[in-house]
Amino acid sequence: MLMKACTPSSILLVCLGNICRSPTAEEVFRQQAAIAGLSIKIDSAGTSDSHVGDTPDARSQRHAKSHGYKINKLVARQVSATDFRDFELILAMDSQNLADLQAIKDGITETTDDLAKLALFSEEDPTYCGSDVPDPYKGESDDFEEVIERIESSAQAWIESWKAC
Repeated sequence: MLMKACTPSSILLVCLGNICRSPTAEEVFRQQAAIAGLSIKIDSAGTSDSHVGDTPDARSQRHAKSHGYKINKLVARQVSATDFRDFELILAMDSQNLADLQAIKDGITETTDDLAKLALFSEEDPTYCGSDVPDPYKGESDDFEEVIERIESSAQAWIESWKAC
């Protein structure tokens, strides 16, 4: 387990294009943190630049809205080296994005103590146990529903772990 000691002041949620999983996770996490009374800066980004400037995928917006999450005003951006200084914790939606984030972090010449901690989004979740949040982009409606279910569960697991410290 990565962090049990205290609640981070800032979290960046990362997937590939920042149009499906990570913007959904951003809003879910924002709402759950507010309900829990936690003050955390929350943002999202993608490791790829393929959707920079785009709003979230229409299917993600539709499914998120049906669960009470509005993500239509979010805009995709790519992860930058600055993010490793600006955020305490960066959570990747899957192991490939985690590896890509680690490669970016390894290329930064500062001491690693000053840079964000990295983890899989589901790392604290006893239900999903560090498994990847699957990318629904090429999938069907059920895939988007599964993503929301996993994101809600894992966000709550992180919050519960911080409340326990």
